[in-house]
Amino acid sequence: MTHSRGKTLGLGLMLLGMVSPQLQANTSDEDELLALYGDTEMISIATGSLQSITKAPAVATVINADDIRQMGATELDQVLETVPGLHVTRSALGYNPIYTFRGIRSNYNPQVLLLINGIPISSLYNGDRGLIWGGMPVNAIERIEVIRGPGSALYGADAFAGVINIITLSGSAITQNEFGVRAGSYDTQDAWGKLGGEWHDFTLGMIVEFHQTDGQHEFIGSDLQSGLDALAGTSASNAPGPVSLSRENLDIRLDIVKDNWQLRSGLQRRRNWGNGAGVAEALDPGNRWKSDRFNADLTYHNANISDFWDLQAQISYFDTSNEAENDMHIFPVGSDLTLIGLGGVYPEGLIGNPESFERHTRANITALYTRLEKHHIRGGIGYVFSDLYKVRETKNFGPDPITGEQLPPGSPVVDVSDTPYVYLQEGNRENTYIYLQDIWHLADDWELTAGLRHDDYSDFGDTTNPRVALVWSSSRKLTTKLLYGKAFRAPAFAETRAINNPVVLGNPDLDPETLSSYELAFDYRATERLRFSLNLFHYDWRDIIKFTADASGNTKTANNAGSQTGKGLELDLDWRINDLWQVKANYAWQDSVDEATDRRTSQVPGSQAYLAANWILNDRVQLHGQLNWVMSRTREALDTRDSIADYATLDLTLNYQSDNNAWGGSIMLRNLTDTDAREPSDWSNPVAAIPDDLPLEGRNIYAQIYFKF
Repeated sequence: MTHSRGKTLGLGLMLLGMVSPQLQANTSDEDELLALYGDTEMISIATGSLQSITKAPAVATVINADDIRQMGATELDQVLETVPGLHVTRSALGYNPIYTFRGIRSNYNPQVLLLINGIPISSLYNGDRGLIWGGMPVNAIERIEVIRGPGSALYGADAFAGVINIITLSGSAITQNEFGVRAGSYDTQDAWGKLGGEWHDFTLGMIVEFHQTDGQHEFIGSDLQSGLDALAGTSASNAPGPVSLSRENLDIRLDIVKDNWQLRSGLQRRRNWGNGAGVAEALDPGNRWKSDRFNADLTYHNANISDFWDLQAQISYFDTSNEAENDMHIFPVGSDLTLIGLGGVYPEGLIGNPESFERHTRANITALYTRLEKHHIRGGIGYVFSDLYKVRETKNFGPDPITGEQLPPGSPVVDVSDTPYVYLQEGNRENTYIYLQDIWHLADDWELTAGLRHDDYSDFGDTTNPRVALVWSSSRKLTTKLLYGKAFRAPAFAETRAINNPVVLGNPDLDPETLSSYELAFDYRATERLRFSLNLFHYDWRDIIKFTADASGNTKTANNAGSQTGKGLELDLDWRINDLWQVKANYAWQDSVDEATDRRTSQVPGSQAYLAANWILNDRVQLHGQLNWVMSRTREALDTRDSIADYATLDLTLNYQSDNNAWGGSIMLRNLTDTDAREPSDWSNPVAAIPDDLPLEGRNIYAQIYFKF
């Protein structure tokens, strides 16, 4: 077995998971392409085969492990914020990330498909990632591939505004064992280890990462309870007070390869997870969540099963939970909730502890046929069974599970699990699909990619999504792309099966959201050291699921009640000035419009800019600096608050590596200028729950050291 770095990358990229086509490029072609372009210039998720970004029928970005270490990122969201047109905003609950592409945002469910080794990190409850995410460390990441634009023709549900695929290190990619530690602001303590090697005919890899922090604790001056206190004459609010962002994460990943077989498994354990600014945007410093996520996938890949066939099959399993460690106070101790229809003063606060447990099983077979001279035809079939197999809830409000009468304020916490009064119905969803794709080499300079995928769901019906991409090598330096695609987002169970939530209710008759997108892209290689790209896009987003007010005004119900159009551009520059300096920059502008109000979409950046410079001081020391601007965010139509302030943050990272690469270290300074950066809080008639928005971390510093052996 050969274990070159190029073949290691090819092996790692083969796993493009159950609901996607698999990477099945010929190994010798991979090595040739990697030698020509380097791994940051290659993409696999655009078609399922490894190819250069320049020729790929998509607008894409690739970031590898060296890029991540260079910029000093320690968490996935810090890396994604550098991608053109992608902004990571925050929800109040746990400061969970909301990945916003091109002005496409939902406060309730993500519009982006997140994959780890091609397998979705899914949640039936509320879509991609689930309620408790808790972040993802980066030491296990080999590369990140990002496609901006729809991807349902390949990946099915939720590949809506974009697709993010995180490829973890395989055993053969760990050329040296590694141990490292990190410490810094907010009492943060991290440690990680990487082990790789061979045992008999097996190639083995194992990565363990531990992360513990009190979390940033910027202050919230006023919250929803503050407003209720002012009206009711109480003083129950915990504001002014800090956001709650403690974390205790353990990530373990195992990779085993033998011949044509690869087994991957992982455990992501989350404990002591603070709930940010509160589930109802009322501070709750005592609540803690926990979650366990286990995954395993087995892949068989034979690139030479016959003269013209390349075959791959995969089965995978993913189990995830959302659980309460301590009581969740929706409203704090002593809150008077008469004004919102909940009957009076709650001496112990309004307590609700919703918990859910899910499992997802996937199987698929894909094949690539190459006998036809000008065509590479790929097809596949697959099956997904997703099961929300357990729902638990304890609370001190709502109907009594025994009598059915409303619990009065001051009642003890009762268990409503397995009763008609639980917040969410258990249930399952099945999805079968078939897809076909043809890459047609029309001429030496022209390539047409056409694909179609049909999905059939057990609960809301079927959907068919096409895509067409024409790639023209206009000259030796310029590539032009014309792209069209459709996508859909499946309704989450929080939108269809929520039955006893005092704020929002589900609707079983929802249709999936749909998106149609058109793009014109240019990739210009002025020299070997200078690359420039420009992308123009337009999209139509239909059947947007929104929670609209019922006649009573006390609750909201999910409905297909919105539509949005958007247009914009993205510019990207990569300039290796000389052997000592490299500059990367990008700028994104978008104009998205809510068709119901004919106003710009609220809360999303109208423009973003990113500038990074890396300076090689000598063979051992590099200095990396980056500036990130977020601009032009608007309020909702009836929100009378001042405009959301723009912000720019500056990060510096000093990297050191010993002569023999036996050890190294970094010092990372983030938000060096201590900018008061904020993400928008929600507005709900007639007030904003957190008037001054959600504060991001101020100036902070970290130091790390690692050893290789």
